[in-house]
Order: sequence, then C-alpha cells, then structure tokens
Amino acid sequence: MTLEQLKDCTLCSDANAAKYLSAFNDVMQKYAIDTPLRQAHFLAQVGYESGSLIYTEELASGQAYENRADLGNMFVGDGKRYKGRGFIQITGRANYRMYGDSVKMDLEDNPTLLAELPYCVDSAGYFWDSHSLNIFADKDDIMTITRKINGGLNGIEGRTERLITAKKVLSSQSIIEDISTVEPLMPDAGTT
Repeated sequence: MTLEQLKDCTLCSDANAAKYLSAFNDVMQKYAIDTPLRQAHFLAQVGYESGSLIYTEELASGQAYENRADLGNMFVGDGKRYKGRGFIQITGRANYRMYGDSVKMDLEDNPTLLAELPYCVDSAGYFWDSHSLNIFADKDDIMTITRKINGGLNGIEGRTERLITAKKVLSSQSIIEDISTVEPLMPDAGTT
C-alpha cells in the first residue's frame, strides 16, 4: 500500500499517513488482509472507528466498563484503566491480556501502550483476525463486519461511504466487484 492509498482510504492527514504507513503494511501482511477487497473493508472500518486515524484511545472515560465481568474488569478502576484503545478498540482487562499474550507484551501493567505504535495498528489487525473478518470481507458483507466491530450498525452510512471510496482507490490493484453495484446499505427494519 502506498502513502496516497492509505491517506485516501482512511481519509487521514498526510502526517498520519506517513506515521502509520509502515505499520499498516506490516499488519495487513501479518493478518492476511492481502486482497484489495479485504484491504478496502479493513481500511474503511479502521478509518471510521479512529476518526480518520486521529484517535487511538476512546474519548469516554471508560467508567461505563467498571465491574464488567464479561470484559474481565474485576477490580475497582479497571473500566478506566482498560478502556478502548487501538484503531479498532480493544476494551477490558481480559481482552488486553489476550492481545498482550499474542504480542508477548504485558498490557495489563502497561495498558496505555495499546494506544501507541505499533500496537494501535497491530491490535486492529488482531481484532480483525480473531473475529474472522476476512471471511466477511471476501463476501463483501459490510453489515456483518460492522456488527462484529461495533456491536450494532452505528455509522453504517459513513462506513459504507468509506468502503466505496476505498474500493475505488484500491481497484487498480486488481479487479474488485464493480463499485457501481454497491448499494447504500441500510439496517433491516427493527434493528439498530
């Protein structure tokens, strides 16, 4: 991936494209995000989740995650300590431990490292891989990918617009489905 492709796919600044380019190329190779369609989906979601590669840490305090046993937050202060970090936010003590084990880093004792290079990018690839999102990218299934990342369909219009842009940018790498066939994706009636 080139600097211009990363910039155009994530809608980020020149400075952030230069800062993160090498890490994105490493991560896409490491996690087999290795086709233009997979890359388009990955970059569209990462671009949306991070506000165009601006945010590596959740803006909220993390208080909402306090005492969340499903996240492994069992001690006072765990919610704030293990709030969402990375371009696709890893949240909760248990998830910090699992990702930390995968990269042989003690993120439980050093949680803020997850917001720094290379972990902010690598953790997005880890999340993508551990949730088998390449399978859904291969099917061009933005709805399932969004649900697995977001828990719902928040921002589906913005994610879809970014995906269409990323497909256009990356289409010169190989043949991707005709982007003119991508319809705006709206949630099913009754879903949020």
